[in-house]
Amino acid sequence: MSKSVFYHAGCPVCISAEQDILNLVDASKVDVVNFAEDKSRFEEAERLGVKSVPALVTPNGNVLHINFGASMDDVRG
Repeated sequence: MSKSVFYHAGCPVCISAEQDILNLVDASKVDVVNFAEDKSRFEEAERLGVKSVPALVTPNGNVLHINFGASMDDVRG
């Protein structure tokens, strides 16, 4: 993986975290995935180890759970 991937559920907490991440890291180096808009990458996130959102997966595969906004089960619905 050449970019970090920021996964979130589209809630206000997640949107705020997205903005904070993009203020800290060059936006061209972060792929933002909002599950409220695109659930097609849900299995990818789980395979990478995302347990809750918002979460940032680094290029070397580390999963950084930003704060506990929602479990992946909650996002799945």
